[in-house]
Amino acid sequence: MSEHPDRRVINALISGHYADPFSLLGMHLTDQGVEVRALLPDASEVWVIETSTGRKCVQLACLDGRGFFQGVVPRRKKPFRYQLAVTWHGQQNLIDDAYRFGTLLEEMDSWLLAEGTHLRPYETMGAHACVIDGVTGTRFIVWAPSAQRVSVVGEFNYWDGRRHPMRQRVENGVWELFIPGARQGQLYKFELIDVKGQLRLKADPFAFEAQMRPETASMICGLPEKVAMSDVRKRANGFDAPISIYEVHLGSWRRHTDNNFWLSYKELTEQLIPYAVDMGFTHLELMPINEHPFDGSWGYQPLGMYAPTRRFGTRDEFRAFIAAAHQAGLNVLLDWVPGHFPSDDFGLAQFDGTALYEHSDPREGFHQDWNTLIYNYGRREVSNYLAGNALYWIERFGIDGLRVDAVASMIYRDYSRAEGEWVPNYYGGRENLEAVSFLRYTNRTLGHAAPGSITLAEESTDYPGVSRPPEMDGLGFWFKWNLGWMHDTLDYMKLDPIYRRYHHNLMTFGMVYNYTENFVLPLSHDEVVHGKRSILDRMPGDVWQKFANLRAYYSWMYGFPGKKLLFMGNEFAQGREWNHDSSLDWHLLEGEDNWHNGVQRLVRDLNHLYRDVPALHQCDFDPDGFEWLVVDDADNSVLVFVRRDRAGNELIVASNFTPVARHHYRFGVNQQGVWREVLNSDAHRYHGSNTGNMGVVRSDDIASHDRPYSLVLTLPPLATLWLLREAP
Repeated sequence: MSEHPDRRVINALISGHYADPFSLLGMHLTDQGVEVRALLPDASEVWVIETSTGRKCVQLACLDGRGFFQGVVPRRKKPFRYQLAVTWHGQQNLIDDAYRFGTLLEEMDSWLLAEGTHLRPYETMGAHACVIDGVTGTRFIVWAPSAQRVSVVGEFNYWDGRRHPMRQRVENGVWELFIPGARQGQLYKFELIDVKGQLRLKADPFAFEAQMRPETASMICGLPEKVAMSDVRKRANGFDAPISIYEVHLGSWRRHTDNNFWLSYKELTEQLIPYAVDMGFTHLELMPINEHPFDGSWGYQPLGMYAPTRRFGTRDEFRAFIAAAHQAGLNVLLDWVPGHFPSDDFGLAQFDGTALYEHSDPREGFHQDWNTLIYNYGRREVSNYLAGNALYWIERFGIDGLRVDAVASMIYRDYSRAEGEWVPNYYGGRENLEAVSFLRYTNRTLGHAAPGSITLAEESTDYPGVSRPPEMDGLGFWFKWNLGWMHDTLDYMKLDPIYRRYHHNLMTFGMVYNYTENFVLPLSHDEVVHGKRSILDRMPGDVWQKFANLRAYYSWMYGFPGKKLLFMGNEFAQGREWNHDSSLDWHLLEGEDNWHNGVQRLVRDLNHLYRDVPALHQCDFDPDGFEWLVVDDADNSVLVFVRRDRAGNELIVASNFTPVARHHYRFGVNQQGVWREVLNSDAHRYHGSNTGNMGVVRSDDIASHDRPYSLVLTLPPLATLWLLREAP
């Protein structure tokens, strides 16, 4: 039997400090009979209506002018379905009472959430439209174990935290409430009284859509339908597939010329996707699109992990963008940031007044480099929140893979910290064992639940086995960015050619460790910001030499083992650093044919040849797919290697990194026959000097470089050649 509420309890309820509203509100069996209680601020009259008959049962008495109503239903001994006829400001409304419904969280969901092994926590947590007992509304569930009280506030209750306090499930620390009539498109937040007694207003960590910044409310939005992954998309992610990634920041790829405003998802569908297809890229990689408060973070400080940013349109318009990319033959990768989050008060920070999602010790929970907070991967609910998010994007949006940002900062406790600024692990070491376990679990989960999808690690150290299975003590990623290759080769290319002979090893060292991981060769956004200059501007010499160096370098990169990545603007040699507040410099391609058009044509041809010639991609991670032909000619800064497919077909890549043409340059080859010059970065088509080999060369029966046959080539200045052996 429920106790009759006294004045103290009513005061606590109305002031928002009563943590167990279901024990007080709703229908209860008391000594007096079936009693109904309701908190309805500003109501003047309340009647209990029997749902099955529509009959008025009793008018509730107003026990407190602030809106507490109570009444005993005469001649009724058992609970029944009811509604409330409420008069507000002279108008009567028939509503369903949120406090007549039972518990929401199923026992199995509760168990899995507490255990941290719920495969799809987003199907349970957050806001979900549903029908309960014939009533349409939305169920809300949020994790806040140390909160004293949690309410749902939103457009459906005047943002009044008194109206819809939630039920606490003490067994796992979640709060739940079904609100009849709350519908899709309405905004909401959670109002908490935290463990310290402070009032907090929080966005939903599991919100599927959010307001446009600087507003921060969550939006009731149905869970997206699942998107099946086709066999074509799966094959496009394969280790033996050509993977050429176009990395894009949606807010600055192109903007409206009249007001410098962003393109919408719809406009990006119409402009970006055809451009990427025409350029021959196989994958789009989107810099983080999770909702984030600060434009200048480029999305790398996300708070709405389950919500695509509203900057460019709605959630469904983003899904349509992904679908259009797939229809056009592009796979889509999403830059994913489980490494840190900002401390904005409406977000995850101190969610219930405790360090719930983060560590309490700043030596573990605060990123000094970015002034952000670090997830507590050792807390099961937190790792489950993130792992579920990874599957959510792949399963519900059709994302083909995730590029995981700043992995090194996750797996090392001393990342960017001096002695005494970090806490060793249980064994006294520097590895973050909890983060390692989280990454392994996430990658393993995607492998089982979303076969064909991939993950790519931005990992800047020599941590062993990043792209090896957890069963082999690896982290379980499919690919790893080769940041060592990137730094070495850019350091080489920025040298005046006269000094390159002394740093020849920078171009060859990548092969020493090439087969330790499944590598992607990245020229990403990180290389064209913060004073590093554009890729073009790093090249030495006059204008002709700068562009020639760049063309030679790109052609070398596309020939080298590993999947490819270019950041937007690199493909047409943007001259200035990237600025997220403005469009790329598309005007460089306007007017008469120029250097930039030449680089753009080269990248287009590189992409299409790379895709068409299996020797360039089929055996990236197989030692049989690569062989040096000339590796030690430092004096001439010449490098020659061969790429090979599984059938033994070969393509030769020959680079001359000096501004001096090398005529009659002989080197040994394994196979005799005719070799066609399928690409010459010095061709007139690319605004080069058009030095070359007239299209075709034949091998000589003259031994050279310990090989039975040889070729004699003209190596153009600052150029790379590709020669494909024709079938006999």
